[in-house]
Amino acid sequence: MSVTFDLDGEHRTNAYQILSSLITPRPIAWVSTLNEDGSVNAAPFSFFNVFGSRPPMIVFAPGNKGPGELKDTARNIKRQKQFVVHMVDQPMLELMNHSAATLPYEIPELSAEHFTASDTIDVPRIAAAPVAMECSEHSCLEIGQNRLIIGLVHTVHVQDGIANPDDAKINQAQYAPIGRMASPNWYCETTSIFQLDRPD
Repeated sequence: MSVTFDLDGEHRTNAYQILSSLITPRPIAWVSTLNEDGSVNAAPFSFFNVFGSRPPMIVFAPGNKGPGELKDTARNIKRQKQFVVHMVDQPMLELMNHSAATLPYEIPELSAEHFTASDTIDVPRIAAAPVAMECSEHSCLEIGQNRLIIGLVHTVHVQDGIANPDDAKINQAQYAPIGRMASPNWYCETTSIFQLDRPD
């Protein structure tokens, strides 16, 4: 016995609630961009993942504020074509959540002290984030009210202790990003992990 949701029919208006609550856990893209006045915008998005390595490519989907009205992040990327994607861990959780507030375009979510200069792009990165990926926009795909921003990753900054600089391997015991669970307010920690070898 199962429950069936018709996303083309009677449950169409519940599609976000259903899909975002069932397709979990999802990584969180905490994205910084530059506003027109030079201040830094920061906002989290959980419709996000890595989609390739040749070239290194990530995709995230900032929805609209309203019909035809871009979110600040999408507006800034459309203009400047640059952004930084940060991963979120437990020490960054409250700050990330704070930056999810709906604010006027000219009001920055974080103070300037939280940022440091990037190496390859003009957009600053969040200094204390465990991972920061400097990106440029490859393209933007619009399907209905969905907007998929495809980004090329140029430089990755990883906090000391998480990555081995010699072989680029990640120390899983030191890296525990937060995941997004059911809408609207559920998250998960990734401190309980295990290995499972693939069959030959």
